[in-house]
Amino acid sequence: MPSPPPGPPGGGDGAGRGKAGWLWAIGGAVAASAIWASVLFATGSFSDEADPDLAGYGYTGDLCAKTSLTPFQNAHFKLKASTSAKDANPQHTGAQQNTMDTMSCNVSLQPESATSSDYSSTWMYNTVTLHKKTDPAPEFADSYRSYEKQEASTRYTVEAVPGIADEAYLVTRQDEGVANDGSYVILAVRDGWMTFQSTWSSYASSSSTAKRPTSAEVATMLKTSATETLKRLQGTRSR
Repeated sequence: MPSPPPGPPGGGDGAGRGKAGWLWAIGGAVAASAIWASVLFATGSFSDEADPDLAGYGYTGDLCAKTSLTPFQNAHFKLKASTSAKDANPQHTGAQQNTMDTMSCNVSLQPESATSSDYSSTWMYNTVTLHKKTDPAPEFADSYRSYEKQEASTRYTVEAVPGIADEAYLVTRQDEGVANDGSYVILAVRDGWMTFQSTWSSYASSSSTAKRPTSAEVATMLKTSATETLKRLQGTRSR
């Protein structure tokens, strides 16, 4: 008759010893996993959040200093004179936050040929957002395409603009030719996780003698200004 198998080294119950060894191995693996997880959390490697692709753009406290006004000056527009310190022109604002940095520049313009009796108002307003937590790409196009889907008396056309950053759209309000002539044009640009919007808003009474640009001419000015402005803004360092 064969002899029973030898017991575990050191005596005692073989099953108990095997179970203890198995538990020790599991405990060691859990401890190692916990250490590795803590390293991943500490370095951010365990997060599902993607690093923001800011495409080289940085925050600046004065977006107006980066804004190109040359295309508007070439079209015979000039800065409207400020009437007081509180009415500075241009005006800039900005804010840095955990999820995004925002910048804006508001410029009041007037035709060089405008007289004191002309009643008109022209604004060019730029905004820049550096998205640091959420990729704006999935919703960017729809946020501007929605203009032409509005159920309102004011109608808009939206068209893609090739050759500017990752994507760009031109929004034009269709209300020229009415008694109180005006134009409203938006150029929206996305480059990585940076979004840029340049808005032209102009109003002039029918008695105004100053020549007013068409929406197509405004669109050309906005594209030229945006291209130069974004070039200046790239590589900007936070301050």
